[in-house]
Amino acid sequence: MDGFEIPIGTWVEFLVDWTRDNLKWLTRAISDVVGFLAEGLSDLLISPSPWVMIVVLALIAWLVRSWKFAVGTIVMFVIILGVGQWETSMQTLALVLIAALVTVAVAVPLGIWAARNDTVSQVLKPVLDFMQTMPSLVYLIPAMVFFGLGFVPGVVATVIFSLPPGVRLTELGIRGVDSETVEAGHAFGARPGQILSGIQLPLAMPTIMAGVNQVIMLALSMSVIAGMAGAPGLGKEVVSALQTINVAQGVEAGLGVVFIAVFLDRVTAALSNPRDNRGSLLGMLSSRREEARRASVASSAQTPETIAAT
Repeated sequence: MDGFEIPIGTWVEFLVDWTRDNLKWLTRAISDVVGFLAEGLSDLLISPSPWVMIVVLALIAWLVRSWKFAVGTIVMFVIILGVGQWETSMQTLALVLIAALVTVAVAVPLGIWAARNDTVSQVLKPVLDFMQTMPSLVYLIPAMVFFGLGFVPGVVATVIFSLPPGVRLTELGIRGVDSETVEAGHAFGARPGQILSGIQLPLAMPTIMAGVNQVIMLALSMSVIAGMAGAPGLGKEVVSALQTINVAQGVEAGLGVVFIAVFLDRVTAALSNPRDNRGSLLGMLSSRREEARRASVASSAQTPETIAAT
């Protein structure tokens, strides 16, 4: 119909402008904290020799998964170093880690709250649906309005984009805990906080860690788009390659993204099921402790009566 219009965009623009003009103290505080964390971690990852960092990353891979993954980690990051994308890769890794930490710190409490309160769950579902289906590029616009260019708008947009799976899978994990186990905790007089920390969270941890894995993967995909907001790292390299039609630069930056994604995916997957990774240092230590415990139980069972009987 001619003349029919719902100016939602204008309303949102007014809200963004009002927030920018009246909550400068808040946006400045967020900018200072996020900028300090992201830039500090980036400098920390870049300052050592690349070979030292490669060894550290390989040790992490061996610690949580296997020596084979450690070798693969060395190969992947040596390739990153060889194509000249080391510094940008460390900047992207810093952005992803800071965004993932902030996202998990927000998503897990929200997911727990939603799992324990049906009203909160019903309110959050449409909000999370909206956040998850909104095109990721749209998040950069208000982020750039509030925080300008650089690390900060990239981290903020990444946090918003990667939040929904963390909340959903945390809620799913808590709700999926066997009700009889929870009832047994109540029967023994456990308080709600004790049931949450001692029963629900440990049993829901694999699902929660799957959510953390999804958060990291979405954060990494968003970090490339954040290059359009001036965030340093591989995303900026990809955007530059796109603008100049530089195939070589685009492929090399893309390889860096792929290798970081593989490393972070395997590490978080291993952390969610440490007992399944017998080849890792943690798995071997856990197995040895279990064998020592069984040997201790077996030796304590050899009482004088059982020895005399044999």
